[in-house]
Amino acid sequence: MNLTTTAGMNLTTTAVTRDPRHIAIIKNVFTVVISVSIILFNSALVHTFRNHQVFFTNPRYILYIHLVVNDIIMLALFLILQLISYVVFTLNVSFCIFLLIVAVSSNLNNPLTLAAMALECYLAVCFPLRYSQLCTVRKTYFVIGAVWFLSMLTVLPDVFVVMATNPVEFFSSSIFCLWANIFTNPALSKKKEVSNIAYLVIVWLTLFYAYFRILFAAQAASANARKARNTVLLHGFQLLLCMLSYVHSISIQGLSSLFPKDILDIRYVISVLIQILPRLISPIVYGLRDKMFREYLRKSLLPSRKTSTKP
Repeated sequence: MNLTTTAGMNLTTTAVTRDPRHIAIIKNVFTVVISVSIILFNSALVHTFRNHQVFFTNPRYILYIHLVVNDIIMLALFLILQLISYVVFTLNVSFCIFLLIVAVSSNLNNPLTLAAMALECYLAVCFPLRYSQLCTVRKTYFVIGAVWFLSMLTVLPDVFVVMATNPVEFFSSSIFCLWANIFTNPALSKKKEVSNIAYLVIVWLTLFYAYFRILFAAQAASANARKARNTVLLHGFQLLLCMLSYVHSISIQGLSSLFPKDILDIRYVISVLIQILPRLISPIVYGLRDKMFREYLRKSLLPSRKTSTKP
């Protein structure tokens, strides 16, 4: 369909229609309830991390809380874009680009952070005597900075291409906020596919390397090694869920071609399955599965009442 922008330009974009009001309300209420619930629980994890100094000195928990913060950012942006698509329909192009940059960067951060967490498990099990030297707090924050740098390095060139190939009026216009509606150059789509494949191959190789080194380590019979192996397997499962985001557009296009009348429902269901439900996994891996974090989380959510005794 053709969307008329505020600058008077006609932009040919992906066909988008509106749901009936009662269907739109049901979808948005469900999305808001699920997303806000996950955001609140993840915020409780961040609150627990910030209030206990013991986590600030442990690279494992620093990397984990970075993963949780990424999930909060992704869910918040998904919720904002979902509500905008139903309430105001179109959005200023410049603001849309900003939201997409943050959302895509956060999405790329998750696989890279999972790779860093797998390497941390590998170093903890295979090099226990040198672990305190290899995994320091300073190096951990450097790794987090490198993760953001790599993800932004993947996204920003696309933004520069859009800025160079579009008139100034385009950025003050309004458009339905989808990546495909702004980054329309076919070369950018091919670049995105190649970079996604490269990231995933590197992350999968890192996970496999860490898992098998832990598996065949001399300490493999210990409880810590078994726990590390299970943790790396969970990271692999998380990575599988992260990979779903890379087939988001393909899934929508494929199902929409088969069921053209249900395109809105298809887009909504796939978005919920790919963008929301995988965010439930991160809190479970350490927030509920890790004994120490679970204990501090319980103390934060259910503080014990101190009874005073009179002399």
